[in-house]
Amino acid sequence: MTDIVDKIIAYEAGDIYGWEVLDMYADLIKTGMILNLQGTYQREARHLIEEGIIDQNGNIIDTSKLNAI
Repeated sequence: MTDIVDKIIAYEAGDIYGWEVLDMYADLIKTGMILNLQGTYQREARHLIEEGIIDQNGNIIDTSKLNAI
């Protein structure tokens, strides 16, 4: 769990981008922790799912749109 917390802290500080952000959101979705976070995280996760970048199980399925993140 510390790993995901470290990722969130780095994300909040603006220290991770692209693939690392996708990996963080994928982990948050896989573990269900996304449901315990504030709405901005949940909306971004929903956006990534709706865009077909991450599936509902937290698997990264399309990295072609990576520059948009």
